[in-house]
Amino acid sequence: MYGENLKITTEGIKLTDKQGRPLSAGQAVSKGFNRIFNWYWDTELAVLHWFSEHVPFVFLRHAVFMLSGMTIKSGATVHMGVRFFSPRGISIGVDSKIGFASFLDGRAPLVIGDHVDMASEVMIYNSEHDLDAEDFAAHDGPVSIGDYVFIGPRAIVLPGVKVGRGAVVAAGAVVTKDVPDFAIVGGVPAKVIGERKNKTPHYRLGRSRLFQ
Repeated sequence: MYGENLKITTEGIKLTDKQGRPLSAGQAVSKGFNRIFNWYWDTELAVLHWFSEHVPFVFLRHAVFMLSGMTIKSGATVHMGVRFFSPRGISIGVDSKIGFASFLDGRAPLVIGDHVDMASEVMIYNSEHDLDAEDFAAHDGPVSIGDYVFIGPRAIVLPGVKVGRGAVVAAGAVVTKDVPDFAIVGGVPAKVIGERKNKTPHYRLGRSRLFQ
């Protein structure tokens, strides 16, 4: 076998995909170009992650992130150590804070509203594998985080989820379905465990520390 798409057998040269299914020459060329593009995106992510993990100046990190296509609105802060997939699909709203070592997935649209407080090591995914598919193919689902949401440390939000305005996601929760406005959810999978009393939030999170 000579790579994923080229096999030399006793019957001659065969072009196949990673599942061993035959490919036409056109399909093989398309896959080749796709791999080259993937190398480019991987290199771009390596640069972004280096800046994220090693540059303590938030304005420099934000400049690099925005050059990659990410939207970061006024007063928002992406703390050090945050990692991404497909930054062009990510939008972060006014005054929102993304905690240390979190993960943001932009393979489908990820819209984070205004004044969102996201703690450390939160993971938001909008692409996942289909466990029942023969080829284990991935499918995408956009994620929306409403204004004034708080997400606790090490929570996970899965594809296709909408977290409503003012909702709270408890630490360590795994959110698999939509969260109503001002609901408090926790557990695995996350369920409603309470309700936020303040239904008219208007606070600002304010400036983050300079070197976070």
